[in-house]
Amino acid sequence: MNDTKNNIAFVFPGQGAQYVGMASDFYEISDFKKYFDIVNDKLGYDLKSIMFEGPVDLLKQTHNTQPAILLHSLLALKYFQKKCKITPKFVAGHSLGEFSALVYTDAISLEDAIYLVHKRGKFMIKASRKVPFKMAAVIGLKKNIVSEICENISGIVVAANFNTPIQTVISGESKAVSKAMQKCKDDGAKRVIELTVGGAFHSPLISKSAKWLRDEMENINFQNAKIPIISNLTAKPETESKEIINNLEKQIISPVRWVESIEYMANNGVDTFIEFGPGRIISGMIRSIKKEKKRYNIDKISDIKKILSEI
Repeated sequence: MNDTKNNIAFVFPGQGAQYVGMASDFYEISDFKKYFDIVNDKLGYDLKSIMFEGPVDLLKQTHNTQPAILLHSLLALKYFQKKCKITPKFVAGHSLGEFSALVYTDAISLEDAIYLVHKRGKFMIKASRKVPFKMAAVIGLKKNIVSEICENISGIVVAANFNTPIQTVISGESKAVSKAMQKCKDDGAKRVIELTVGGAFHSPLISKSAKWLRDEMENINFQNAKIPIISNLTAKPETESKEIINNLEKQIISPVRWVESIEYMANNGVDTFIEFGPGRIISGMIRSIKKEKKRYNIDKISDIKKILSEI
């Protein structure tokens, strides 16, 4: 029987965490091989070889990146569950990672999630094609200052990801983002880094992608989540399938409220976060938001040893 831990949250990374060779050690587990086959069959091409061998430019294509990260995250979680039967109080995922969280909570099947994030990636790119776009990370300015700067720039530029109290990603039209980048520098940002991306993610510039994703979700069987998932859109817990669908539609063009999401969980009893998936980007963000909280990440099989000895 699972042990419900009211002080633990499971969290999942989004795009940017991928690397060539990701999830290859999980493929060595005999009963995990089937999941790679399931994904390849659903997509109609060999995602496994892209994950294991690259090239990196192919893996970085959004419609490949998103299912690859989702698969890696869920395999890391499944391996953890083989060793440790813990049920968390909350789950959450950063942007794409919200789909990983939904699979864990049985709100959606793995096959349907893989299909949706593959389509989601294509839609995000397609919706960005007609207008020059840009995204940038602003480091060293408080999020309200970055938001205010964006609001006062002509053209479309918005705060897209509130990753930490002093790291905010902005997104939108190329000229407007460039103006906002310069203003952030002028106002004291420590660093402003243009990002290599395939679209103006989480901005009104890709509004068509929200409708296209909604149309796809109408044909998918969503269930109520068995564990509350902290929505990127609201930074509040959600379990109802109708609200989950509505949130996912709006999430693609709305800010990722990650700081508020972590703060909500921390303020409601969570003192330990376990990140499942490639890299440790989410753990780094949590350290910046709530450094007193415990953080673990499972990227590779070897990562689980420390967790089992301490939890």
